[in-house]
Amino acid sequence: MNPPLNSLVVPVYGNAGTITALIGAVEHIADHLDGGLEAIFVIDGSPDDSRELLLTALATSKLRARVVDHSRNFGSFAAIRTGMSLAQGDRIAVMAADLQEPPELVIEFLRRLASGDVDVVAGERRSRDDDGDTASKIYWRLYRRFVVSDMPSAGVDVFACTAAVRDVICSLESVHTSLVAQLFWVGFRRELVPYDRLPRPGESGWTLRRKFRYLSDSVFAFTDLPVRILWIVGLMGMALGVLVGAIVLVARAAGAITVPGYAATVLILLIFMSLNSLGLGIIGSYVWRAYETTKGRPGAIVRETTEIVGSAVDE
Repeated sequence: MNPPLNSLVVPVYGNAGTITALIGAVEHIADHLDGGLEAIFVIDGSPDDSRELLLTALATSKLRARVVDHSRNFGSFAAIRTGMSLAQGDRIAVMAADLQEPPELVIEFLRRLASGDVDVVAGERRSRDDDGDTASKIYWRLYRRFVVSDMPSAGVDVFACTAAVRDVICSLESVHTSLVAQLFWVGFRRELVPYDRLPRPGESGWTLRRKFRYLSDSVFAFTDLPVRILWIVGLMGMALGVLVGAIVLVARAAGAITVPGYAATVLILLIFMSLNSLGLGIIGSYVWRAYETTKGRPGAIVRETTEIVGSAVDE
């Protein structure tokens, strides 16, 4: 069997309720593409029965697919990276299993890549019908302003790229990083496709803990801005300390101060001790990420890969 020209990577975690609709959407994509399609579903340690439902649905589908199992949950970006590394197509697209992005968007991605005029195509949200809209807009605008200037103002959830771009992305050895930010950092010819995001069926798997981890990985891996802010705060604190110290010395010499300022002393100590702790935390975040990278551990571990050719595939 000749390798397909198109590959579709779908990370799966807690998506048991959308498996049937997901298979139908992928079949729809395959029917509207030239050059064939392979679907790679990466089960990222899902706690539900997504894997069993997926295997059952694929067995009677029109798809040629691979189901890849991670040994545990490593995160959605690690799952996407695993799928991309296994993709055999010349053009590789990523799709969310919760179906918030319309299938036609993936079709458009792959068609634009097939033209040979671009290397990376990403979806640019015009609107989104889910919680956290305002907070997300603020975050991405700040991220675009201070970290990665090429990042779309509403962020990126789905994208497609050529195999050449995939090879560069997968060769980067950084851990605890942002795959989306890497996609824009490596350059290449890019194009954005605007779309309207669909409502999410069910609850989001993005907990506050996952969001904070994503934020820290996206920031610390691509900018020294926190360190520069710390420098500025430190210099301002030093200048303020010198000024206050000079005022206290003059007032003391003039006899204006007769009783030691206990409250002021405690307040100053608390402020600068807090700044010191914050600084240690910021520096420690960079050191920890550098240490994790030197360990040479993989970003994810594949436990099993299952090849499936649906019974409805035309021979």
